[in-house]
Amino acid sequence: MQESSWGAAKSASGIPTAVIVFAHDVGIRRYAEPEHAITRWTDVEDRGGHFAALEEPETLTADIREFFAGLR
Repeated sequence: MQESSWGAAKSASGIPTAVIVFAHDVGIRRYAEPEHAITRWTDVEDRGGHFAALEEPETLTADIREFFAGLR
């Protein structure tokens, strides 16, 4: 884990990262990208929220499987 001063920019980890943003949750790509190597970003605009595993388990599971299949 990197340590940095409060407010200082962190460098990207280089680790492939996936993000899924459901309709009633917040994910702002331009803030996430500088510190993460986002290789998959999925927007679900019509359903779900912060508790995706409970609200949309099939959608979340399918997205996770697709992400890891691409890393093999």
